[in-house]
This record gives sequence, structure tokens and C-alpha cells, in this order.
Amino acid sequence: MPAYILTERQGAVAIITLNRPETFNAWHRPMRDELSEAIVAFEADRSIGAIVLTGAGEHAFSAGQDLSETMKFDPDRAEEWIREWEHLYGLIRSLSKPIIAALNGVAAGSAFQVALLCDFRIGHADVRMGQPEINSGIASTTGPWIMREMIGIARTIDLTLSGRMMDAAECLAIGLLNKVVPQEQVLPASLALGAELAAKPPVAMRLNKQRFREVTEAGFRDCLDAGIRIQRESFATGEPARMMAEFFAVRAAAKRNR
Repeated sequence: MPAYILTERQGAVAIITLNRPETFNAWHRPMRDELSEAIVAFEADRSIGAIVLTGAGEHAFSAGQDLSETMKFDPDRAEEWIREWEHLYGLIRSLSKPIIAALNGVAAGSAFQVALLCDFRIGHADVRMGQPEINSGIASTTGPWIMREMIGIARTIDLTLSGRMMDAAECLAIGLLNKVVPQEQVLPASLALGAELAAKPPVAMRLNKQRFREVTEAGFRDCLDAGIRIQRESFATGEPARMMAEFFAVRAAAKRNR
């Protein structure tokens, strides 16, 4: 079986790599399951003090949801899908150790959300981030929740309804990137920050992160409840499947014309 998640260690820092470069590291259920398992294992490992999350290849941290999976959803599977994200997001939110997103490329949709759930984000000048789900006919619920917490309602409305992608300069200016470094320095800079954070007092780190989770928990639960209601309605209409089929048709035509 292919490994959709790769793991390694450098001292007290664990590295988790999303490993579907042929799909720009797009998520599907096996990848989400493997990522969850890696997070649980590193959380339990007392020799690990920080985690770096990155993507394989030079182009994408992750392109977000694998549309070939979601285009087959009915309302029941859509609800199950939200529960899968609840599990993964809950694990990231409950980490007692700092987690850093080493953004080696684009972070779109749910990958943008995962990056925002990390404690720090380091990228390079060509990184692009955003919430383009509307372009695939997918309504957004968890995305607007985490964006509003970080950048306010006006920018959240902009990104959710337009589906536009932000460049690194904009992300840095509004605080969604902590640092922009040369492309080849993204992982080393993230590992250096991880080592610095891993050396902090672990009880204080755990309690600080616990409090951040507590003050955002009500919004998290609300967005999940809304996600089930909204995604059931959305997928019942058939609009997401139609939009995704159109996306794949356009992409196939573009390949034939090359």
C-alpha cells in the first residue's frame, strides 16, 4: 500500500509530510486517516516537543479536497465527511505541542484551513493560500469559522464568496504567514522554529495551547453543526457533483489540447 503520509524526526521535532504529489497532496479519506494516526503517535511521544507539517514536491502543501472523492457524495456521505474533518481538526486543536506549517506551495480549501489551525506558518514568495471551494460548488463552513477568528468577517466574506487565492505578500500582511523565506529555506526555518519551541517549558506550552482551544471551542462546535446541515442540503441538490464534473471536463480538454 502507498504511504500517503511520511514521518521522520530531527531531534525533538517530528516532521509529517503529506505524500500525494501526483495530486498536489489533495486529501482523501486514507490520507486523512494516516495523518490522524501520525498526529496521535507524536502527541503521545514524550521525546517529541514540536511538529512540522509539510507537503511532498515543490508545488503544493496541499490542493485541498480531492474532488474525485467528493463528486460521488450523497447527503449521508457528506455528513460522514464532516465527521472525518471534525476528528482531524479536533486532533490538531487538542495537541499539547506546537505545530508549524512549512508551506512549500499552494494551500487551498481544507488545506488552507489546516494551515490556519497550525500555530505558525512559514512559506516562500510563491505560496498561494485561499478558500476556493465555491468554485467547485462546495459550501464553506469550517473555513469561514477559522478565517473569521484570524482575519475578521470582512476578509472572510471576501475570500469565501470570491474563491480567490491570496499571494504570499497579502498573507504576510494580514498575519496568515508568520514569515516568508527563500523556497529552499522553508523546511529548515520551520525545523529551527520547531527546535526553539520544543525547548520551551512543556507544561506552560500545554496550558497555553489548551486555553487557545477553550476560547475558540464554541465557534468550532457551531461550524461543525452547521457543516452537517449545510453539506447535506448542498449535496442533495447535486450542484457540487455538477460543478466538479465540469471542472474535470475542462481539465481533460486542456490536457488534450497541449
